[in-house]
Amino acid sequence: MGGERHEPPPDGFEAELDQIAELNRLETPPPAPQDGRGSRQAGEGVPPGEAVRRRDALLLSAGHTLAESDSLDEALRLVAGLYAPDFTMDAQYVFAIGDGSLTALAQYGFRPGGVVDEGFRMPLTTGYPAAEVARTGRAVFLASTQEYRAAFPATWHMSARKGLNAWAFLPLVNAGRVVGVWLAAFRSPVAFTKSERALLTVTGRMIAQVLERARAGKAELALSRGLRQSMRAAGPALTGLSVATRYVPTGGGLMVGGDWYDSIDLPNGRLALVIGDVQGHDVHAAGLMAQLRTAVHAYAAEGHGPDAVLARASRFLTTLDEDRFATCLYIEADPSTGNLHIARAGHPHPVLRMPDGTCLLKHVSGGLPLGLMPGEEDYPVDVLRLHDDEVLMLCTDGLIENGGHDMYSGWVRVRDAFSPGPVEDLEGMADRLMSAVLSPEPGAREGVARDGDDIALLLLRRDSVKPRAEVNQRRLVLTIGQDHGEGLAEARAELKALLYDWARPDQVDTAVLLATELLGNVLVHTDQDGSLTAYITGETGRRRLLVEVMDRGDELPHQRTPVELASSGRGLLLLDILADQWGVRPEPEGKTAWFALTEAAPGEAGGGASV
Repeated sequence: MGGERHEPPPDGFEAELDQIAELNRLETPPPAPQDGRGSRQAGEGVPPGEAVRRRDALLLSAGHTLAESDSLDEALRLVAGLYAPDFTMDAQYVFAIGDGSLTALAQYGFRPGGVVDEGFRMPLTTGYPAAEVARTGRAVFLASTQEYRAAFPATWHMSARKGLNAWAFLPLVNAGRVVGVWLAAFRSPVAFTKSERALLTVTGRMIAQVLERARAGKAELALSRGLRQSMRAAGPALTGLSVATRYVPTGGGLMVGGDWYDSIDLPNGRLALVIGDVQGHDVHAAGLMAQLRTAVHAYAAEGHGPDAVLARASRFLTTLDEDRFATCLYIEADPSTGNLHIARAGHPHPVLRMPDGTCLLKHVSGGLPLGLMPGEEDYPVDVLRLHDDEVLMLCTDGLIENGGHDMYSGWVRVRDAFSPGPVEDLEGMADRLMSAVLSPEPGAREGVARDGDDIALLLLRRDSVKPRAEVNQRRLVLTIGQDHGEGLAEARAELKALLYDWARPDQVDTAVLLATELLGNVLVHTDQDGSLTAYITGETGRRRLLVEVMDRGDELPHQRTPVELASSGRGLLLLDILADQWGVRPEPEGKTAWFALTEAAPGEAGGGASV
């Protein structure tokens, strides 16, 4: 650091001079400054508030620009053009660390054409600032040639001959390990204020990701690009609900890690929202994430309830990798009512933002992470009603803990960024959250690159508009009381009459059987009345039957495999075998069990079990 004297090892002084001479040979002076440029201190004359806004704008610009880059040469060119006119770096170098030495990987401004000597090697014992950064993991800022001479007497004259007057050497960190050093050099003296050091530190983190992407194999890059592209696809648009999403791979060097989100169009006009995090940050975690995300999407599209989706996903993950687990939060949203049916598998709780900006951490019942304990897949479902202009935030733990925060301090930071601003600007909310988490904070250690977790963010807003109407060709509604002995027979007759022209008689029998099972469970296992609603929609020959049975009982059934002599648990198993889709969802008062059948022509498969 500036002002400290770092004496080189006496025995290696001559060897150091040889290395310095070699580095001097590789470099030629950067272009001369334009007339009238002169000496300056970055940020001089700029009001503090404007400087902070400028820094944040530069960080966002750098993040968007470098997120897709896998070329160090391109990254250095882009970085050189990102900084403000009063804070322009004239030359850059990237060194890699390996086998106890530094190697030159890329440069900008030292030699024409970005040419480097790939055979250049410098031992880490050399009294050169980049070698010290590699040894200690701490940045070195040298604001003048005087500081350089005092701290590194063996090498300062080399840089001074280049016409440079300020230098920043920053560690490039990946997965908690220093993998390289980035040198940013300035022709004019620079004060290196706290804001400037923070800006350079964050840029160094981005260059570290470019370095790792450049090192990663083509197969890993192709995989990560494909996975990230799949998460960019816009989810289904439903009147009454708006969604904003963000994903930032802040660790591991890949473009995607183990975090993911998804939105899925469900039967009967509902929307599923999913967010999850597979253990690890390597390409194996990314591959598992892709398979698990696909499985959850498939189970949801089949129409299973939140608890069944997570139970199936847990068993699926176990078959893939017994050594990894995943957290997940699954929501089934009804845009017409704002009801959210939520199941949680070890994932952080959602956050509710009210129209006035008040933010609450909504505690949701949950089960174990997916794949953690096979055979213990029990995921209770909670019901939350989202009112007009309320926003629900789902995130992975990277949003909370990035930068070394614990869950409490991280929650306070997120709350302060989530609370302000108009509710109509959902994208602006997402941008503020990401900026608050990724920007350097006051009091943070200067020059020390932080290695963070991946971040996935999903915001769901209930819009103040009327929901779209569901068009039904036929509809049957009936209620059976506990004291109405003929109710089941009458319900069977009415449902069969509703299906009088259904293409497959065996599907009619299946529908009657399953409806009887659902109503019978209400009458036998509760003291409540049972209400049945049946809908037929679609074109003749390809119609869809949806049957819903509601009661006011509080206990929710869970899908499980009954033992041979069990007296309960077979109803859901029967639904799983015979229905095309089925589920159980909580209601503000009671619960609804439902199933669906798709009309199939004679001879076609239909009404079978799903996975």
